[in-house]
Amino acid sequence: MAESDATHSAVMARLTLSALARASRDPSCWREPTVHRALLVSGLSVLTDAARRLNEDLDQKS
Repeated sequence: MAESDATHSAVMARLTLSALARASRDPSCWREPTVHRALLVSGLSVLTDAARRLNEDLDQKS
C-alpha cells in the first residue's frame, strides 16, 4: 500500500468526522444540500478505501 493512499484515506476520514461534528453543533447546516453531498462522497470514499484494504489483506493471507 502506498503512503499517499493511506494519507488520503486518513484525510477523508478526518474531514468526514469534522463535518459530522460541525453538523451536530449547528443543525441549520443540514439545510444545505452540499453538506449532504460532501458527507456522502467523503463517507463513500472512506468506505471504498476500507473495503479495498480489506480485500488486499485477504489476498495476501491466501
